[in-house]
Amino acid sequence: MEFEALNNFWELINGKIETWVESGIKHLPNMVVAVLIVIIFAVLARILSRLISRLLHRVFESKQIADLLSAIFRVIVFIAGVFIALDFMGLTGTVTSLLAGAGIVGLAIGFAFQDMTENLIAGIAMGIRKPFQIGDVIEAENVFGTVKAINLRNTLVETFFGQIEVVPNKILFRNIVTNFTTTGNRRIEIPVGISYADSVTEAETVIKQALKKEDFISNKDEIDVFAESFGDSSVNLLVWFWIDYPGHVGFMQARHKAVHIIHQTLADNDILIPFPIRTLDFGAKGGEKLNTMFSSKSENKTETIKDN
Repeated sequence: MEFEALNNFWELINGKIETWVESGIKHLPNMVVAVLIVIIFAVLARILSRLISRLLHRVFESKQIADLLSAIFRVIVFIAGVFIALDFMGLTGTVTSLLAGAGIVGLAIGFAFQDMTENLIAGIAMGIRKPFQIGDVIEAENVFGTVKAINLRNTLVETFFGQIEVVPNKILFRNIVTNFTTTGNRRIEIPVGISYADSVTEAETVIKQALKKEDFISNKDEIDVFAESFGDSSVNLLVWFWIDYPGHVGFMQARHKAVHIIHQTLADNDILIPFPIRTLDFGAKGGEKLNTMFSSKSENKTETIKDN
């Protein structure tokens, strides 16, 4: 009985092996073709990836973004070849299962690394839109400085105090970004006050004439001086002019020079820049002026002394 059971078991195993061998021989041509398909797609993915990489390096400022996109393209082409090979071998169900599994894994990774994924997508989107480039001066979300590097997940900005700030790309993508370099010029506004005794028109004329002589000011025809308001001790003016930005003269240097020129010009033309002054005047609306009050009291004292 034991010998007969062992013989039956061996016949079952032998039959399975023969079936597998026959099936393998039957599908051997398909397997060879499937392997060739995978090899062809692997070579094709490498060649196309190199071509795409060269093109993306011309389009994107960030090398990392270009390398990432080319790598993603390479993987997609290779996976497409694997799926075609499996389908050629008649493993359609396997292909469907792999696609479903890849979708579930993708969702899980997306939820687990939501913040990282958002920064990554924002970095790729900014690489396509190019709101700024390396070397531009930008301002956004309390960040003000020069762009030093644009990475996949963050952007490095060097502030004018010498620190490097690492800014997540999603912050720059979501919020308003001011680029001071795009137009190539920048307007400077300088407030200045003159006394009520001086002429606003004269101050405007002499300030414009003085600033037009300076080389660091561009668009000299667009130098403007406006009367803004009445202050406690002065008529407040706003001086506007343009400089090349970035240029050989920086923003702080240009503003420093302009303040010095305006101060000297007003002094040379005997136009006063007043400091705060308090004048007590009791003569408004029928009241008595303070000097009149003192004069009256002084006269009264003098008359009292004479009478005595």
